[in-house]
Amino acid sequence: MGKITIFIFLVFLAALGLFAIENKDAVTIKIPFGDIYEIPMIAFIVLSVTVGALSVLVIFFIRDTKRVIDNLQYQKKQKKEAKIQKFYSSALNAILGDKEEEAKDALKDILEEDPEHIDAILRLGDISFNNKDYKAALDYYRKAKDIDPKNLQALLSMETVMEKTERHDDALKCLEEILDIDPENLTALYRKRAILEKKDMWDDLLSLQKTIIKLERSENDKKKEEYRLLGYKYEYARSSLESGELEKAEKAFRTMIKMNDGFISAYLGLAEVILSKGETEEAINFLEKTYEQLKSIIILARLEDLLINVGEPGRLIRFYRNAIAKNPEDNKLKFLLGKLYYRLEMVEDAMDLLNSIDTNAFSVPELFSLRGELYIKRNQISKAIDDLKKACGIWHHFRIQYCCSNCKFKSEDWSGRCPQCMEWNTYILDIYGTCKA
Repeated sequence: MGKITIFIFLVFLAALGLFAIENKDAVTIKIPFGDIYEIPMIAFIVLSVTVGALSVLVIFFIRDTKRVIDNLQYQKKQKKEAKIQKFYSSALNAILGDKEEEAKDALKDILEEDPEHIDAILRLGDISFNNKDYKAALDYYRKAKDIDPKNLQALLSMETVMEKTERHDDALKCLEEILDIDPENLTALYRKRAILEKKDMWDDLLSLQKTIIKLERSENDKKKEEYRLLGYKYEYARSSLESGELEKAEKAFRTMIKMNDGFISAYLGLAEVILSKGETEEAINFLEKTYEQLKSIIILARLEDLLINVGEPGRLIRFYRNAIAKNPEDNKLKFLLGKLYYRLEMVEDAMDLLNSIDTNAFSVPELFSLRGELYIKRNQISKAIDDLKKACGIWHHFRIQYCCSNCKFKSEDWSGRCPQCMEWNTYILDIYGTCKA
């Protein structure tokens, strides 16, 4: 390679000499703002070539120097990242091994190398949160957010702390920030829904729930959320009823019935609206019509309470008898009429009707309990003991409990929403053995 270079250089010198023999003229050069010089043509050419070569040499020197510096910085960065990764792996292993102090030490080592390492800051926040040091956790999460204002994990973690410390308004602000960044973030929407539900903000929940339904992808999830929307409509209507906004409540209950004609709670709510207007007869007729349509025992129980409260037990008895005449084999109706007779102290009528029930087809503790109490009223103690034994020792003033068909929760009072599983329209009268332990 060196010989070729020398050869090329000699050829260049030969060409330059030949050029100098043929060009002996001088060239005038004027320096800007300076003197004028005359130099041979060949000298001008040599000078130009030299300046050009030096310029190229300087450019290459700068480029190569920059490459060396960049390479050194890259190697330094790689070593730093490898060191940080080693610390982070140690921290994660310590967290998985429930060695919190060791994990904290490793995470703090990371922050000494890189004070803005967001993952390390978030993990330190998580450790503080798990130790119920919510103030320290919040400080870490805020620090992560300050480094990256759009970090969703930091914002969600902040919201978790706010909710844990019952700062619901601050939690809502965090969720709003998340939704400003990502309006379709279902996690944030679910959390916002939970807070709004705690605050009984049913009007806001209705619009939020519609957004969630649009974002759900599977048909099964959409159906679940649509049913939840129906539940929120019920809560909105009930809230309106309690605050005396009867028109709003009535409109909401009627809308629910159109959406789902089997939503019993909506019918009961609408009956309460009618009663609140002072239209008792219309409410009774509405419940009778609803029972004929749905054959719901819950509707029948409400109708029973209403007719007894207004002093018309005879009308209720006629209603039961007509229903039994249409369905002579319906032991449930016979049992409920027998319970009504017991409630009205019509002991003989109650006993005759209850004894007509086929206990092979309809055998529930409440039947034997009721019949046992009737035998006590008739002073037939031995028979009372037999029936009460069958009722598994139930000995209290007879009243059928309500039962949640979803989670089996039992309650003395009816509710449109189960307080245990938080599902709507699940209460039934426990005369089917549904809530057996």
